[in-house]
Amino acid sequence: MRALRVLLVLLALGFCAYSVIHQWDATTKAFREMSWPTLAGALVTGLAGLFAWTLGWRTFLGGLGSHLPLQVAYRISAVSQLGKYVPGKVWALVTQIEMAREHKVPAERSFGSTLLAVATSTACGLAVAAVTLPLTSAAARREYWWLFLLAPFMLAALHPKVVTWALDLMLKLVRRPPLEHPVSLGVTLRAVGWTVLGWALFGVHTWLLCLAVGGDGPGLPFLATGAYALAFVAGFLVFIAPGGIGAREAALTVVLTPVLPAGAPVVVAIASRVVLTVADLLNAGAGLLLGRSARRHRAEAALSADEGGNEADRHALVRGTKPTKE
Repeated sequence: MRALRVLLVLLALGFCAYSVIHQWDATTKAFREMSWPTLAGALVTGLAGLFAWTLGWRTFLGGLGSHLPLQVAYRISAVSQLGKYVPGKVWALVTQIEMAREHKVPAERSFGSTLLAVATSTACGLAVAAVTLPLTSAAARREYWWLFLLAPFMLAALHPKVVTWALDLMLKLVRRPPLEHPVSLGVTLRAVGWTVLGWALFGVHTWLLCLAVGGDGPGLPFLATGAYALAFVAGFLVFIAPGGIGAREAALTVVLTPVLPAGAPVVVAIASRVVLTVADLLNAGAGLLLGRSARRHRAEAALSADEGGNEADRHALVRGTKPTKE
């Protein structure tokens, strides 16, 4: 497992480096046009959005019967999410399942919670876009109207009865036992709340970048939020592209072009990609450090317990020894 984790990190770093180097000139130009406080604000809100989504996944996992401490859940989510930068979309899921297994989480629970978190973020993203964009972006209505139509169906599919039936069917197909604890409506609503909060924070992230390149207007926060949500979902639907590279930037550019100065939408799309990539790397680094610290504490606790046990045994031997005559 440790070798797989190292390989995943190295592959993800390679693809992240490639995506930045491939657009190096455009990236440096984008960063020159923005102030460092703006970029810092976009990074902080991006990190907060990722954390809110981690809480949504942890809520689902707890609802399925495995309650992980916040530090453990954060570490698993942060490290495994590097897998989305590797082509194929499955590496994040595989890594998350294997890391959760180290904490006695059955594979069917981590599998179910991850699929639920992905489905919830996609459905809520489409709902956010469907609420904010039709009234603020003619380009979005023209190019992505078909995605808006999916939003109510995907939200309805999050109902616990539908979710339980679908997960049990998938687990049966892969010859795994059914869920012992079907997810409840209360758990689903709490997870949806964390997910929507994440989308709002990513909307602030995009809005700050739009302001930095000359965007204005009272409707810009709503447009920026919907634009990022739509772009993220579009990138997710492109299965091969690591992290939705290309598709996400194209959708974001299409929606923002009518409301930003010429050339600015591309700058926002590239800056958002780089800032959120840095956020993912910072999260993963913090997760790896937490894992190393946890292993050190466990080793120290085991050593202390061993020494205490030896000392107790030694005293027991002394107390149980009868005096001898010489």
